[in-house]
Formats: sequence, structure tokens, C-alpha cells
Amino acid sequence: MLIGVPKEIKNNESRVGMTPSAVREAKAHGHHVLVQDGAGLGIGCDNVAYHDAGADIVPDARSIFAMADMIVKVKEPQPEECMQLRPDRLLFTYLHLAPDPQQTDLLLKSGCTAIAYETITDNGGGLPLLAPMSELAGHMAIQVGAVALQTANGGRGVLLGGVPGVEAGKVVIIGGGVVGTNAAKMAVGLGANVTVLDRSLPRLRYLDDVFQGRLTTLYASIDAIENAVLDADLVVGAVLLPGASAPKLIKRSMLTKMNPGAVIVDVAIDQGGCSETSKATTHAEPTYVVDGIVHYCVANMPGAVARTSTFELNNATLPFILALANKGWRKACAEDRHLRAGLNIHAGLVTHEAVANALGLTYTSADQILA
Repeated sequence: MLIGVPKEIKNNESRVGMTPSAVREAKAHGHHVLVQDGAGLGIGCDNVAYHDAGADIVPDARSIFAMADMIVKVKEPQPEECMQLRPDRLLFTYLHLAPDPQQTDLLLKSGCTAIAYETITDNGGGLPLLAPMSELAGHMAIQVGAVALQTANGGRGVLLGGVPGVEAGKVVIIGGGVVGTNAAKMAVGLGANVTVLDRSLPRLRYLDDVFQGRLTTLYASIDAIENAVLDADLVVGAVLLPGASAPKLIKRSMLTKMNPGAVIVDVAIDQGGCSETSKATTHAEPTYVVDGIVHYCVANMPGAVARTSTFELNNATLPFILALANKGWRKACAEDRHLRAGLNIHAGLVTHEAVANALGLTYTSADQILA
């Protein structure tokens, strides 16, 4: 199979779909790889590194989209990329379609087949291609939240770890999954006062056991969420409904009752955000203020640590890239129900139920497509 790796064009996105080592693996399986000129510079890998791994370097993205059978990216295709897709093309990347009707419409019109990293599953009920970036986003949420809390950045001037004689900052994490757990690790490590809310009692028991009383766990009722948010210095939105839009758990009416200068880091922004006042921002302009509350809503947080996140992501995506290239997407999806769960778009049809429901579109199951 001819695999294409274009340079990412989303604002301040320096990750790349395949590392040189991933290219070498694909070549060892008999596949050809095209890499756009300069695609890996953001992770410290130049054209020479890719050429030495066996890739052919092409001058522009148009060459990739015109020639490659499978296009491997990191972030969702931008409109100009969607318009270059065709019915015989396979797109393998993060999509996050539920809150993005424009992208969905363009992909449907292209006729391509699109498999989304974020909806591929595993035997444990997890999301193995979302988890690596969720780990990074969880770590970063506390880091960027701490910076946003600084007075010069519009925050309320609270040091999360506190100092002797002064109480630590209060961190509230809504969602105890991969993002929430990793955010809790960072916040507890800094010495903050941490509360995690979730609707899964087994998950709350797990967190209580793992952290051995160093944080507070609460069932995420409406009352509990509101009370915790109003008392917080930093709120991390770490809610996920696979493939679907995030629920709006932080209401606009809460903001005027929160501590002035408090910060919301909405990691759920990829799926529309869990605050009514969240809107996607970029690394160039990451924050804005609503009713005195600082919002950080960057939709590609791990892009800020492009080298670490690319190598971690490739560790997870490479087995699926090889399966798709070795077998073709139909056979690979037919043989692997977890990969099949990643099929979101095919030939003008929405093939993921949560996406179809979120956007009010007709759902056609992947099983029907493969049959």
C-alpha cells in the first residue's frame, strides 16, 4: 500500500502522523511511504531522517492526497484537506466529528473512508489511541492551569501548591478517566487540594485506593459539581462520551458565583467542551475571559509537546497502520471489531452511531458496510 504523511496545518500543530521509525516498520512490511517536505521538523526529524528510514519526500500536501492510498495524520483534516480527499482514499487520524458538522459534511461529500483514532476500542472497554494523548492532556491541564492562574495572565494569583502558612490551591477535576487521573497525579504532586468527580462508583473507589486519601472523590451529582466548581481555583473539564458531544456540566450561571480569576481548562473541547461558555482556542491565543473566569480551551493541547506526543501516539497507532496497510481497510475492520469501531465515515455515510446522533444524521452500521 502507498501510505502518505502530510504536514499538519492546524494552528500551531507540530506533530506528524508517522515517525521515521514507524516509516521503517511500514517499509519492512513491503509498503511505500510518502512524507511531505518538512513534515517532521516540529518533532526534530528532518527529511534526511525520513529518507534514511525509506520514505520518499514529496514537495507538498497535494502530492500526498493525489497519490497515497492511505493518509495518516494527527489532527482532523482542515477544509482544504477535506476537499482533496476522494472516494478511493482511506483517512486515518483523529476526527472528533460530533461537534464539527462542517468537517463531517465535507468528509461525507468527499466519498472517502475515514477511521477515527478516538473511537477505536480495546478488550478492556478503553480507547487505546485516545489514551496516550489523554495522558498528556491530563498532565498539561495542571501545567497550563497553573500558568493561567498567575495574576499577570488574568488569574486570581494562587500558587497551586501553596506555601507554609498559606493554603494550597483548590483543583476540581470533572471526570475520573485517563485525563482526570493524570491531571490528579500532577495536581497532587504539586501539593494542591484536589477533588475528582465522576459518576462511576467503581472508578471513584479505584481513585480513592490509588491516591490513598491524598484527594477527595465525589459522585458527580448536579449539586456536587456546582458546589465544587464555585469553590475552585482551577477546574479541569475531563469528561468524555466516546464519539459523542461532551455534556455541558459547567453552566454559564455558575461563572458569576465562582472565585473571580478562577480558571477553567476544558480538555473536553475536542468534543465541544463541558462548559457552556467554552469555545475552541489555539496555542497562539489559548485563553479568554468570561464573567471574570479565565478559560483555556486549546483543542490540540499535546501539540505543544510535539516530540513527546508524536512518539507516544505512534507507539499506539503503528499496529493499526500496519493492519490497515497489510490487509486493506475492509478485511482489517472485518477481522478486528475494535478497529471496526473506529470507522466513522464511508462513501457518504456516517458509520458511527454517536456521531450520527449528535449531528442528527442517518446512521449506517459498519457491519452493514462490510456485509
